[in-house]
Amino acid sequence: MKNKNILNHKIFKYLFSVIKLGVLFVVLVVLGVVAVNLLVVGTTKKHIYNSTSEIPHNNVGLLLGASKILPNGHINWYYKYRIDAALELFKSGKIDFILVSGDNGRTSYDEPTTIKNDLISGGVPASKIFLDYAGFRTLDSVVRSKEIFDQDSITVISQKFHNERAIFIAKSKGMKAVGFNAKNVSVSYGYPVLIRELMARVKMVLDLVFGKKPKFLGETIEIK
Repeated sequence: MKNKNILNHKIFKYLFSVIKLGVLFVVLVVLGVVAVNLLVVGTTKKHIYNSTSEIPHNNVGLLLGASKILPNGHINWYYKYRIDAALELFKSGKIDFILVSGDNGRTSYDEPTTIKNDLISGGVPASKIFLDYAGFRTLDSVVRSKEIFDQDSITVISQKFHNERAIFIAKSKGMKAVGFNAKNVSVSYGYPVLIRELMARVKMVLDLVFGKKPKFLGETIEIK
């Protein structure tokens, strides 16, 4: 009986140690996520704009892509509001060209062309729109805007949380960048995206630390 009690005690101590390590790991992860989020927000807050009257002029606005239609067949409001923001910025004269960066990883899915068509319908001349078909991730979009489209200063167009991440990437690559915030969606509609964004920021920092490159680069394309 004594031996059994000793064994149970050892098992209890082992399990308690495992639980403590698990709790410590969770705490460190949470602190890491919070620290990264504070870093991104603090670094970019002076470069984010909601008003066309305040935002500085840039030659090129980088419009970050999204799917127009959700799997349930409804319009993606992130997409709709980004289009609206790009049109507002262009018509106010604060950008001269729009670089649309999105996913065209398969022939049946073409974000940039869909966005271009909606921009043209909104009054932007086709000659003022350039397409980046290899904007598979935000990092790819930002880095390619510099490496492929030769832009050292850009205006990023997306929702605020997305602009913050894109501007952080741009600054880490030695670029000048500001963000024009598209209208955000309701909390009930967008909370899954905001939760994913927290982890996306952690991944972004790791990608930058380890020198992650875009999936594709290529020859320079002149915007003029």
